[in-house]
Amino acid sequence: MTGRFLVTGGAGYVGSHVVRALVARGDAVVVLDDLRQGHRAALPDGVELVVADLADRRRVAEVFAAWKFDAVLHFAALSLVGESMRDPLRYCIENLSNSLGLADAAVKAGCLRFVLSSTAALFGFPKRIPIDEEAEVAPVSAYGESKLMVERGLAWADQVHGLRSASLRYFNAAGADASGEIGEDHDPETHLIPLAIGAALGTRPPLTVFGTDYPTPDGTCIRDYVHVTDLAGAHLRVLARLERGSVRFNVGNGTGYSVTQVMESVERIGGRPVPHTLGPRRPGDPAVLVASSARLREETGWSPRFGALDDIVRTAWAWHVAHPRGFGDRG
Repeated sequence: MTGRFLVTGGAGYVGSHVVRALVARGDAVVVLDDLRQGHRAALPDGVELVVADLADRRRVAEVFAAWKFDAVLHFAALSLVGESMRDPLRYCIENLSNSLGLADAAVKAGCLRFVLSSTAALFGFPKRIPIDEEAEVAPVSAYGESKLMVERGLAWADQVHGLRSASLRYFNAAGADASGEIGEDHDPETHLIPLAIGAALGTRPPLTVFGTDYPTPDGTCIRDYVHVTDLAGAHLRVLARLERGSVRFNVGNGTGYSVTQVMESVERIGGRPVPHTLGPRRPGDPAVLVASSARLREETGWSPRFGALDDIVRTAWAWHVAHPRGFGDRG
C-alpha cells in the first residue's frame, strides 16, 4: 500500500531507514521525533518533521488532526537493556504510556493500522533455536517487559477498536544504507558492530568481549544480525499484510554469528585489527539468539538482501569511515 504515514522516532537509526524506503516508493511521510536520539540530517527532503515528545498528548492529537494517515509506524522508545535494569519503572511507564497513548490517538483519528518496533528481548533465555513466534515469551529485562506490555495493549485495541497491528520483533539491527548517506549514530553506542568498527578505527576505546566461556564453538555469544535496509523492507511488507489482520513476526537473518566472528569480519573488511579486552559475562546475556523468520517470509514474501555478515559489516564500515562523528559531520 502507498499513502501517507506517521513515523514516530523516524529520525533515529531504524526509523530513518524506514522513512527512506517509504519515500523511495512514493509515499508521503510525517516524522514525529523529539530528537533526543534522532538526527534531522537523517531525513530526506520532502519529509515533514514535527519535533515533539510523544508524552505531549495534545501535540500528538494535533498531528492526527492536521493529516490523515493510512498507518502509524512506531519506533520512538527507550531501548537500552542495561539502562532499563537500572531504572525499570521509567522504562515500563514511559514505553507503555507513550505507545498506547499514540495508539489511542490513532484510533480516535480513525487510523486503524499500526506497526510496532518490538524486540527479541521478549524471549529471554529461549528453550530452542531458531526462535519462532510460538516460542515462550519471558523477558529478563525491563525493556523487554515494556515491549511485551505494549504488544498486549495493542491486542486489546484490536479486539475492542479494530486497530490492526504488526509487532516486529527485531533481533540485531546492523549496517547502513548502501548509499552511505545515513547510518548508525547512537549516544551512547551499545551495539557490537559499531563498537568493533570504532575500536578498529581508533575512534572508540578497545572493545570489551563480555564472556568467553559460553557453550558456543568459540566461547563467545552468538547473535542474529539483520541489515537495517532489510528490516526497513519488512516494515513495508507488513503494511499490506495488515489488511488481513494483526500479526506478530520475528525478523532476523536466521543465521547466527559470534562476537569473535564479528570482530574477524571487521578485520577483513577494514584491513586492521580490532583492539579488545576480555571481560566476564554480563548478567542476562543468553548464549545464542537466532531468529526463525519463516512466518514473515511465507506471509509477506520478504527475504533479506544482505544475508552475509561481511555484507552487513561492509556497509557499516563505509558509513563510519565517511562519518567518524556520525551526523555531526554534516554540521
